Amino acid sequence: MNAPAAMNLFTRAVQLMESTTVAVPGLARAGAPAIEDARQALVALRLGPGQQHAGTVFTFLTSLRSFFALADSMAKPFPFPEEGRRQFGELRETLERIESHFRALLDQKETLLRGGDRDQLARYGEANAKVPQPQPGKLRVVFLGDSITDGWRLNEYFPDHDFVNRGIGGQITGQMLGRMKADVLDLHPGVLVVLGGTNDIARGVPVESIRNNLSMIAALAEAHRIRVVLATILPIHDYHKDKDPSLERSRQQPMETIRGLNKWLESFCAQRGHVFLNYFSDVMDPAGFLKAELADDGLHPNSAGYRIMAPLALAAIEKAAPPTPQPKQKKRRFPF
Repeated sequence: MNAPAAMNLFTRAVQLMESTTVAVPGLARAGAPAIEDARQALVALRLGPGQQHAGTVFTFLTSLRSFFALADSMAKPFPFPEEGRRQFGELRETLERIESHFRALLDQKETLLRGGDRDQLARYGEANAKVPQPQPGKLRVVFLGDSITDGWRLNEYFPDHDFVNRGIGGQITGQMLGRMKADVLDLHPGVLVVLGGTNDIARGVPVESIRNNLSMIAALAEAHRIRVVLATILPIHDYHKDKDPSLERSRQQPMETIRGLNKWLESFCAQRGHVFLNYFSDVMDPAGFLKAELADDGLHPNSAGYRIMAPLALAAIEKAAPPTPQPKQKKRRFPF
């Protein structure tokens, strides 16, 4: 089952849990904790579009099973309302479908762990094979990142530049590290721009692991004489949460954690001689969040957001670019 279909199924399950409480006296109060747990799990799943986290699905499934066990144990009115019977039947069928979906997720993850493409190297495999060698005198830059990079149409914002987009939506920094050889080193760029970490925070990856991954990415590039630009993690905002609860980004990506990692990035760049690319300050509003008009979902920049980021990135690349070798001048010979 794909992500949109799964989300529709989870949403319908919550609706049925809420509506079936009307048919059984006392079920609304007794089932409230299980329904609330399911709602919170649904919000967590919505926060990562396209990402079906097995742990969160299990939490949702456990809440649904608990609700069913509770409903089955309670006395039913006689005669039982036909609409209530229909809704409980649909809810039971929904439970079975979610259980099947959960088993499929576990099988998928086991396949990946046993030698599948965990880091999604296949995503750019064919494209990498077609990338020519860098042209003399034209700087090649690789942008490595997650969905924020993946959604950035570099050719529109940087025409006539040899800028290569190697962003993959949903990736954490450990996966970016795993792609360094295929998606960066083998393309022989002069500069690498790295933007990652927001998905790590959302998934609860320890901050120390994020730092280690970014440090290793920079070290690999440095070892291959590639200049490094490390970009700040973008702020988030919750300004649209009233319209859609899933857009309350600060639940999974707290600003305190983002600020702490950005402070470390600035210090790390100063220590190692890398260029620090500060997107954060220019896209932040007076309240300390991402400006509402720059991201429709509170996380991913829209065209207005990318228009602010583009000149900042270009300035950082120019600062990091290796000096252009000057042609040697022939010594003049004097006739004496």
